[in-house]
Amino acid sequence: MKIGELATKAKVNIDTIRYYERRDLLRQPKRSASGYRIYSATDVKRLLFIVHAKELGFTLEEIKTLLSLQSGRSNCNEVRQIATNKASEISLRIQSLLRIQNVLLELAEKCEQKGTNDSCPILNAMENDDE
Repeated sequence: MKIGELATKAKVNIDTIRYYERRDLLRQPKRSASGYRIYSATDVKRLLFIVHAKELGFTLEEIKTLLSLQSGRSNCNEVRQIATNKASEISLRIQSLLRIQNVLLELAEKCEQKGTNDSCPILNAMENDDE
């Protein structure tokens, strides 16, 4: 199959596929006599793996590690540790986002209380960095 069909099957942009090839996440495909990239069912599976891993929050470097583990150079314990670490990282990110959300809600409430005559507390907080 050509690159467009692969992109459709994985629901990604053609440029994404080329980028993953440059980053060595996807193997360089065979070429037809006219120079078109030719992909196999294995390439579809690998690309879908990459897409799903990205959806789970893994970076491209982490995905590269997972791909090497998938090819049999490791065991399930290592994969479990990587997944556990990623889950912890996401938990910290969620906590940080919740703090940001609370600050924004507090600022929005101050803005409602002040009315329109005074300067905006949201803009002041960003300018003064005192929140």
